[in-house]
Amino acid sequence: MRVVIQRVSEASVTIEGKIHGSIGKGLLVLLGIEDRDGEKDIDYLTRKIVNLRIFPDENDVMNKSLLDISGELLLVSQFTLMGETKKGNRPSYIKASRPEFAIPLYEKFIAQAETALQKKVETGVFGADMKVALVNDGPVTIIIDTHNE
Repeated sequence: MRVVIQRVSEASVTIEGKIHGSIGKGLLVLLGIEDRDGEKDIDYLTRKIVNLRIFPDENDVMNKSLLDISGELLLVSQFTLMGETKKGNRPSYIKASRPEFAIPLYEKFIAQAETALQKKVETGVFGADMKVALVNDGPVTIIIDTHNE
């Protein structure tokens, strides 16, 4: 699994002109899934995301986590994160999982994140044409690939 984590003051995902999910202060997480991913990857990323200390404390030092600030989470599936650009100019998405494999993992990820945060996780819709808007706070952007632990 590969994620791009962005600390935001607000973020939303719009589908067919309607806001499907939106958050205030928290994290926007873009998630890419490949066939070698499984529950171990979900466990690792969920733990990492909710505990990642990238929010400022009272001294303006990045020392607080999403849990510490009671922040919100917007999780959006994005197969293009698995794109390979080593050959040519057109990315290859052969590593991206097909929906029948990826959707159950995406749904488990959402459920596990909700359990860890003890609140609803806002989402996009797997495979939909989504418009994602955000105000990146910092900016702070972190990339994690579970296969590069």
